[in-house]
Amino acid sequence: MIENKRVLLLSGHYGSGKTNIAVNLAMDLKKKYPNIAIADLDIVNPYFRTKDSEAELKTAGIRLICSDYANSNVDIPALPQDLYAITDDRSLRAVIDVGGDDRGALALGRIAPALREENNYEMLMVINCYRPLTRDAESTLEVMREIECACGIPFTGVINNSNLGIETTAEDVLASVPYAKAVADLSGLPLVMTSVTAILAEQLKGQIPDLFPMNLYVESAIR
Repeated sequence: MIENKRVLLLSGHYGSGKTNIAVNLAMDLKKKYPNIAIADLDIVNPYFRTKDSEAELKTAGIRLICSDYANSNVDIPALPQDLYAITDDRSLRAVIDVGGDDRGALALGRIAPALREENNYEMLMVINCYRPLTRDAESTLEVMREIECACGIPFTGVINNSNLGIETTAEDVLASVPYAKAVADLSGLPLVMTSVTAILAEQLKGQIPDLFPMNLYVESAIR
């Protein structure tokens, strides 16, 4: 589903793990397409930055689009200077880390009209039932609607990234499946995949469909 679209947008509440998923998706897409970029629009008090993976992305030949102030001690909510390359260059496949909750999603508004006009994107909600404000489907749906209102683009799918960091077990992931299905049913959106570490993916093989094994590129993000 997601590989059919030129632009992949990922959003979710703080701590959902969307940044690490964004980096892993970009790495995965680079195996199939030559012109890949990843953009970090998480401009308001981010916990984890795509820029943390700058060296790995450069080695892989993936273009990084992020604020000049990313990973600095300058707290300025500045947008990346080359943000419009995502909409201007349609030979570019892009993964966009939209940001945490509705405040982070506001940055996407600059390019939302062009993205809607082209209509070649997926907007994916990254969910984690082990985070305080998204413990049930109803609370998660409320966060989704806030993000949609802020950025002007509706979600098209859900990614289950429920985890407890490095302490996550296969049982924790299995326990999150009813929650993820409830979010998908309540929102009317497809559950695109469940993201886990490569080790957990081996343990869960055959038990959960559409597993996405991940490497840990962003420290402490999950995992």
